[in-house]
Amino acid sequence: MSFDNLFNTNKEDNANTKEKKPCRVCDSFKNWRHNEAKHQKAQEKNTHDDTKLKSSASTTTLVGAAAGTTATAVGSVESYSSKAENDKSECPPDSMVLGRATWTFLHTMAAYYPDKPSQNQQSMMKDLLQSFSHFYPCQWCASHLRSEMAKEPPDTSTRWGLSQWMCRMHNKVNVNQGKDEFDCSKVDERWRDGPKNGSCDE
Repeated sequence: MSFDNLFNTNKEDNANTKEKKPCRVCDSFKNWRHNEAKHQKAQEKNTHDDTKLKSSASTTTLVGAAAGTTATAVGSVESYSSKAENDKSECPPDSMVLGRATWTFLHTMAAYYPDKPSQNQQSMMKDLLQSFSHFYPCQWCASHLRSEMAKEPPDTSTRWGLSQWMCRMHNKVNVNQGKDEFDCSKVDERWRDGPKNGSCDE
C-alpha cells in the first residue's frame, strides 16, 4: 500500500489549484521531471531574444570545447545515470517515496497508541492529525485529507479505533487508485505484531 497522491490527486480534479510550479512531492519522479522540464521551457520563452542568442553562442562554445572528451563524458554520464536509477536513497522524495514513508509512520503510530488513552492524549492525537493535514508537503493531498477528516473525524477513543480509522482512510486511497483494499482486521499483524508464522522475526 502506498500513500501516493493521498486521496484524489487526479489532475482534472485539481485544475483549480494555485500551485503552478511543478511539485515533486505531489507527483512521481518521472512526472515531476516532465513537468519541471515544461516549466523551464515556459520560463525560457519569456526571456529576451538577445539573451537567447548569447545562450546559444555560449552553448556552441562549450560543445566545441568539450569535443575532445566526449567519450569520457558520455561514459561518466551513463555511469552516474545508472547509479542514480538504482539508488535514489539520497534524493529528495517524490510522491511515492514520501507516501510509503508517511503511511508507515501513521499506521505504526496508531498501532502503538494507548489502548485506553487519557482525554489529554486523545486531544493531542487529534491536534497532531489536524496539523498534519495542513502541513503535508503535497498541498492538494493535504486538502483532500482535511475534507475526508471533516466527513469522518479520527477515532481517538482507543488504539483499535484509531488503527481502524487509519486503515479506512488508506483504503480510500487504494480504491481511488484501483488497488485492492487492505483487510483492516489485520492491522495489528501488519503494523505491530507481525505475521503468526514468525517470518518477520528472522
